Amino acid sequence: MTGDIQAGQDTAVSRNAMRFTVDGWDPAYGTNLELEDYLEESTAVVDVNVELAADRWQAIDPDTGCLAPEALLFVDGVRRVEARVWIDENSDVDGQATEASAALCASYAAGVVCCCGQQAHLVLANIRRGLFTVASHASDIITWAGNYGACHVAGKAGTPLMVRLSQALQRHLAEVEVVTAVAARTAVYEHGVPADSDLLVVDGPLRGRQHLPRALGYIKSHRSTYLPPELNTLVAALLPGQRTPVFLMGTSWDRHSWYLRLPGAPGSPCVRVSGTPSAMASSTSSSTHCIPCATANSRSLRMVSSSSSGVMAKHSRTRSTSMFWNGTSH
Repeated sequence: MTGDIQAGQDTAVSRNAMRFTVDGWDPAYGTNLELEDYLEESTAVVDVNVELAADRWQAIDPDTGCLAPEALLFVDGVRRVEARVWIDENSDVDGQATEASAALCASYAAGVVCCCGQQAHLVLANIRRGLFTVASHASDIITWAGNYGACHVAGKAGTPLMVRLSQALQRHLAEVEVVTAVAARTAVYEHGVPADSDLLVVDGPLRGRQHLPRALGYIKSHRSTYLPPELNTLVAALLPGQRTPVFLMGTSWDRHSWYLRLPGAPGSPCVRVSGTPSAMASSTSSSTHCIPCATANSRSLRMVSSSSSGVMAKHSRTRSTSMFWNGTSH
């Protein structure tokens, strides 16, 4: 399937129209280009002697005397590649393309759920779409299902193109998560939550969001081992609600981290929590007391997991190439 998008707003300059072709493969099954997984190795320097000396490490129980924040805000995001497209780069004298570059048409959204007053409710949801491409002449793709604004991605030597596009999509998702989180905080203040009395829990690492006050990163996926083997065994031995002592991780920025066992039956998931040094005064106590309680509330858990994805599904029910039509888009 192919289409023409007029360059800018000047529909008279048809020879400068952007031409693209939609890849026939379903994005859910990858692309017909063979790409290997691209994961960077961690270069974090870890100091385990922050809260307890390494030879005194032991599981730490929740502080039952900790005052819970007035509101616990969970921020989560979701992304979905709707279609992979090929954008014509050059044309010969007959108007036929001689080169084409791959691009992604994707939807991404962020949502914030507030747990307060023994209940959970959706505060905000923010939905966006984008065309992620390295083609400098690319313009927006307009469809009946929504507009995919052109997001130009800079080149990076040594990184596969699809990886660069995916990373750009992830950066845009992180940005909309921050915007939505800041707006959600303002919204809950206007509904009676005292200022500076909330705790913000961000899904995933805090990288790029470490400037947010009273914020914790909530990392569910364990792709790297940060602790030495003799201390890492404590993680598996944690009981529900228990955490490890705090340790410091340093790369291009510093953050404190600890592992926390969620409530539930033996073998329940263990997550890693992280916070910036400026947010550490009450973060450990808040995480061990509030996050397990909120997670144990099944209604809260369902809302947190579906806040953004459910809203996006409501506004974007079509799949892949069905959103793109032949002809010139105005």
